[in-house]
Amino acid sequence: MPKLKTHSGSKKRFRVTASGKVKAGAAGKRHGMRKRSQKMKRTARQGIILFKADGENIVKYFLNQH
Repeated sequence: MPKLKTHSGSKKRFRVTASGKVKAGAAGKRHGMRKRSQKMKRTARQGIILFKADGENIVKYFLNQH
């Protein structure tokens, strides 16, 4: 059987941490920053950790790290 290819879009959007959690960029930071609160802009800078079930699905179906 040939190897599965990693989903190219997912490679650019997600990172797996050393403990196995999945990090993603925060939503709502492309434009319209004036109307966002300063707290939202500050916390969105680091990105977010996905919920456990969502992260497991990303790894299983898109990143192929079994």
